Amino acid sequence: MLLLALLLAGWSPLAAAQRPLELGRHDGETALAPFTAYHHDPDGRLDLAGAERALAAGGFRPLPGGNSSFGFQRGAYWFHIAARNADADTPRWLLVQGFALSDRLDVYTVAHASDGARVRHQAGGDSLPFAARAIRYRHPNFWIDLPAGQRVDLFVRVQSQSSMQVPLTLYSPSAFTGLARDAQLGIGLYYGILLALFFYNLVLWLSLRDSSYFWYLFHICAFGLVLLTLNGLGFEYLWPRSPWLADHSVPLSICLAQVGMQQFARTFLGLAQRWRFGDRVGLGMIGFFVLLGLIATQAPYRIVTPIASAAVFVSIAWIAVETVVVLRRGYKPARLFLLAWSAFLLGTGMFAAIAFDLLPKVFITEYGVQIGSALEMLLLSVALGYRYASLRNENERIVREAKEQLEHKVEQRTGELRTALAQLEKAHDRLRETAQRDGLTGLHNRSHFREAFESLLHRARRQRRPLALMMIDLDHFKQINDHHGHLVGDECLRWAAGLISQTLAPHHALLARFGGEEFVAVLPDHDLAAGSRVAEALRLRLRAQPCPSRSHDIPVTASIGVHEIAPDSDLGVEAALQFADQALYLAKAGGRDCVRMWGAAA
Repeated sequence: MLLLALLLAGWSPLAAAQRPLELGRHDGETALAPFTAYHHDPDGRLDLAGAERALAAGGFRPLPGGNSSFGFQRGAYWFHIAARNADADTPRWLLVQGFALSDRLDVYTVAHASDGARVRHQAGGDSLPFAARAIRYRHPNFWIDLPAGQRVDLFVRVQSQSSMQVPLTLYSPSAFTGLARDAQLGIGLYYGILLALFFYNLVLWLSLRDSSYFWYLFHICAFGLVLLTLNGLGFEYLWPRSPWLADHSVPLSICLAQVGMQQFARTFLGLAQRWRFGDRVGLGMIGFFVLLGLIATQAPYRIVTPIASAAVFVSIAWIAVETVVVLRRGYKPARLFLLAWSAFLLGTGMFAAIAFDLLPKVFITEYGVQIGSALEMLLLSVALGYRYASLRNENERIVREAKEQLEHKVEQRTGELRTALAQLEKAHDRLRETAQRDGLTGLHNRSHFREAFESLLHRARRQRRPLALMMIDLDHFKQINDHHGHLVGDECLRWAAGLISQTLAPHHALLARFGGEEFVAVLPDHDLAAGSRVAEALRLRLRAQPCPSRSHDIPVTASIGVHEIAPDSDLGVEAALQFADQALYLAKAGGRDCVRMWGAAA
């Protein structure tokens, strides 16, 4: 009866849904989302005992779709992870919350031992001084003791006026050292680009006294401050003893950046001369962000920050509208400006969408703002140079030539440029298509297949669908070359490629010549059984239709290996190809002209 009571007490809907975390010797870095359950406390009054009662009552649910972003929310969120460490050499781990702007985090470690449960509490977040963190790092972090073989319940309480994003990751000390090194390198490269652009354009501004360069410098500084704040580097290096600044620097830096962007757009595009209405709207937006920045020093963070984040969408979209209007009115430097702004618009839009839980937090959405802003600032620097050169050339032509000759030459050169660009684009398209195709069979080549296969893998995992990978080898093809000559062998290869492509086309297969007489194909939405049926149909069709040659028909058969890549598999391209090759080896060892399978990867 005691055993039955324990089983009944341990069984709940959450127990069936939440996976326990088992740490092994090689688990240096573990994302905790698959092992995390959460509970929303709207009033923010729940303590640890209340959270434990809610857990026992089934009040914790798995993260929806493994996504730990909830947008702007009131109250507090509790997260629970049940962990057991099997690595006796690593009893201490570092818990990192991969979002720098959370106000308050409380981490409770409940270790269950034979002499009872021991509870350890740690606090962090940007409501505390930076020195309160376990180690000096831009994201909140906590040392977690996980004795080997002992069950530990980890409760994390997060309450914040910022966006509720809680990507939790557990690192061994050595794994975290590598992470910090790589992150520091990437951040250093990004800010190195910004510094180089800053000093380069500072020299130009001091030399030319063009106000566009000044507002470009303002834009670089303001947006650099935004990213310093969002990445937690401002709290680490600029105001480590000021939780107030750590909180309010987010809306303040956003407002400063938007003021710089709007003013730079006004001066670069010459809105006062080219579009008076757009100039007045831009001035209105500058006034709005100045006022919002002043309000941000007094108003609650939870009110001002969503307004500032939402206003970013309107601000950058309006700059895009201004650029299109000015470009349609004939201002050519606006082309580069629009290209630069499109990259920044996409990156900033994705980052702001994460804050409102409109997009999932993945690498491209989380770091798209850095990538987009780096491209934007590089292109804007080029655009400034192009703008200055355009103005100078225009003045020289006016002095040198009459108005009629100038208009004729501009029109002629514009037509030539359009023709050259069109020809260059066509040549580029042909070159790109040629580079992706095998010269003999016309199928995709090996390098393009790897890139496309990588994309299919990501999409299949995102959509939770299987893939079937086929390796196809034409049997005894060397004998065809030896008996009939290489020209006939090439004809057979082209014929076989056409037949394989025709057979697999209804299955939307990605097909490529892998090398020699070997082909590779990926069948989306096919598991091992479905892929094997398609492979068998292909084998029978090859066997039934000899290759027509000038003198007589040449029989061609194939050995085919099939491997399934399951939706939850973490296999890379190389590992998947290796498994399919193993299946092909079994087909060859089994006498050829057959299909063999290699079991689905778990």
